[in-house]
Amino acid sequence: MNAQRAARAAWGVRWLQALRAVVVLHVAALMFQAVTAGMLLSSPGGRALHEASGQALVVIGLVHLVVALLVWRPGGGSVRFAGPAAALLVVTVGAMALGMAGVTTLHVPMGVALFGGGLLQLTRVMAAAGAAGP
Repeated sequence: MNAQRAARAAWGVRWLQALRAVVVLHVAALMFQAVTAGMLLSSPGGRALHEASGQALVVIGLVHLVVALLVWRPGGGSVRFAGPAAALLVVTVGAMALGMAGVTTLHVPMGVALFGGGLLQLTRVMAAAGAAGP
């Protein structure tokens, strides 16, 4: 029994480390999305780059959610990372739909909220990952 617990704990720590990496990537992608939003306003090719980085952001958000679920279920860790990961993905898809529809009055504030939510998730994951070890 103790060997199984130790193996499960090691598995959970590995998934928590993976979550740390994915959340850092997610926040970096959110920051890049803000940069491409500025490029959208100032250069002719900005729209294509903003759209492409938005699509990448959805994929990264999906990976974030999957890894958060793997920390919880097979990893034996906390479920507390899955809810925010799901919320970030839902808001990302909503912001993407509003952006494609040209509803910038909602799209822009949602982007700011996404960045804030990503930073909040980053601080929570880093605190938990630090407590679990390297």
